[in-house]
Amino acid sequence: MAKQQRGEVTVDRLLTAALEVYATSGRPGFTVTAVTEASGVSLGSLYHHFGSFDGLAAALYTRCMEQLFDEMIAALHRARTARTGVRALIVAYLRFTEERPDAALFLHASAHSGYLAAHADEIRTAKAAKLAVVSEWMTPRVLAGEIAPVPVPILEALVMGPVAETAHRWLARTHDMDLGQAARILPDRIWRSLSPD
Repeated sequence: MAKQQRGEVTVDRLLTAALEVYATSGRPGFTVTAVTEASGVSLGSLYHHFGSFDGLAAALYTRCMEQLFDEMIAALHRARTARTGVRALIVAYLRFTEERPDAALFLHASAHSGYLAAHADEIRTAKAAKLAVVSEWMTPRVLAGEIAPVPVPILEALVMGPVAETAHRWLARTHDMDLGQAARILPDRIWRSLSPD
């Protein structure tokens, strides 16, 4: 196996172990020692690939965020109308949350954590690239009058805000949140906020 391939395998092993550690131990148990023990990778190798434990956490956050957006974008590109596109985004987000709860939990629980702060610019750049794809799909539909002409950040908040809060509550298990019910109700309710007057 080539050196680059070994490096990629090590990075994947560390990220996979980090997600498993977070899922089983939560934020208090999410430590460099726990991740190196779970992965079987040395501390030196972790620092070689990520620079720091915060770098590992940021890479894991970026990986999970990109996986979520990739699923939403794939669903969006299968849609034919603005309304079905909005529905596809919402349902894909909720499906990802249900099928990949470990990744969704890490995204929601880590979004405002201190260990991502040092890498905020990198994370913002990665997210902006994914949001640009969604915006490219939405913009012609806004121009065609199918979606209300609102600024892109507001459009994002109208679509993603309620879905993210629903997912957050379901992941926290502190509310009686039913993702199936949310997938039936939210798309039409959110669409009403986006449809032209």
